[in-house]
Amino acid sequence: MNIPGPGTRSDGGLGAIAAAGGLHGYQLWLHAEYGPVVRFQLPGAESAVSIADPVLLEATAHIDRRPERLFAFLEPLFEEGNLQVLPADEHAPWRRLLLSVLAGRPSHERHFARFTALASELADRWAGLPDGGPVALQKDLTTLSLRMICDYALGGDSADPDSVVAAFEEVLTEYLGRLYQVPVPGTPEERAQRTGQALAHLRATVDRVIAVHRSDGRTDRSDLIGALIEAGERPARIRDTVLAVMLAAHHTTGVAVSWTLHLLGRHPEAAERVADELDRVLGDRAVPEYADLRRLTYLEMALKESLRLYPPGPYGARETAEPLALGDYEIPAGAVVFYPFWAVHLNPEHWPEPERFRPERFTPQESAKRPRLAWIPFGLGPRSCEGAALAMVEAELLLAVLLKRFRFRPVPGHQVTPIERFVLWAADDIRMLVSPRAPGPAVAPPGRPARQPRRSPS
Repeated sequence: MNIPGPGTRSDGGLGAIAAAGGLHGYQLWLHAEYGPVVRFQLPGAESAVSIADPVLLEATAHIDRRPERLFAFLEPLFEEGNLQVLPADEHAPWRRLLLSVLAGRPSHERHFARFTALASELADRWAGLPDGGPVALQKDLTTLSLRMICDYALGGDSADPDSVVAAFEEVLTEYLGRLYQVPVPGTPEERAQRTGQALAHLRATVDRVIAVHRSDGRTDRSDLIGALIEAGERPARIRDTVLAVMLAAHHTTGVAVSWTLHLLGRHPEAAERVADELDRVLGDRAVPEYADLRRLTYLEMALKESLRLYPPGPYGARETAEPLALGDYEIPAGAVVFYPFWAVHLNPEHWPEPERFRPERFTPQESAKRPRLAWIPFGLGPRSCEGAALAMVEAELLLAVLLKRFRFRPVPGHQVTPIERFVLWAADDIRMLVSPRAPGPAVAPPGRPARQPRRSPS
């Protein structure tokens, strides 16, 4: 059976994507118009098959190949080959190594105090703003998340972390500006010079950290560089891996937290439930400990619902190595399989009233009713995000610190419009007013009831 989809265009589909406001919006339109499986033109790949049905996605979950053309723009970042498109036999052991660090509790606990300090610094700055702001959530929180991942990837060993953050932003501005045709200040020669200097600074910084690890004999498996050294990776591959981890995490956590605060600010009853839970679990403490996160169940549900409605990375892509049966359709070898995360997350067959914010969708009972791949903000299969567990820890920590101290309200008249900028961004940021909350209750001694939480003034 032929896969349905729009007619062929001479511009390779660029016009249709632009008219929809970006590839993420185009995917929503395609699946609303043609159903759960759609054939469409994808710039850089000629054509692709997009799948928004989580049951049908299961047939693709084993694919371990990314389309090289779609990731070619990242090649200048790496010296030993583009890590985003490693062949399967090379990718599998590299992935296992990354997961042993990024998904491990020892690594999370090792960096938790530093993450907490950075989050508290931002909260202190917001607390000093006159009249409660407004604050530009995405600007402040993505800067913070980049600082966090720089500290994590470099083990806190950079002598000048601010210069690392600035250099990485310079590199990203250039490469992502090319990808999305966003104007970047300066002539092509000036931009190339700035980017070259920034990339050289990043590589030199990572090299210095690697040298310190080697001289000290540090091979701690909870430390990214230490684990890579212990595994016998070459210095250039270690350097490339550190940059890849920074790239993958540079904005995603900050964007996810921004969208969550945006949704809670528009749903005060859910925000109150999160605040009550924080008061109950943390008591008078302003920040959580690592072990507290597993007790913040409603906060986690609110974050997961936000990731459903606004997945930071709105899509992914794979390439078939052999013909693939997909329900009534057959996808040929060498075809691009497109994962429209946003369309999957808004599929009304599995998400009733899909555009409604309802954290209760993620109770264990409700989650058990859905297909495994109905919620895929970090992708699926052997190319899914290795840093998913770390990202959830960072996001839950940030939300706990900020929602324990503040209430968030929308700035009147400010429009929040999602757009595609490598992550699911907001066109004019997410601007919100922040106001302090009353302190939480003291923890009651055994046998005595705790004081009721004190409510913030409305």
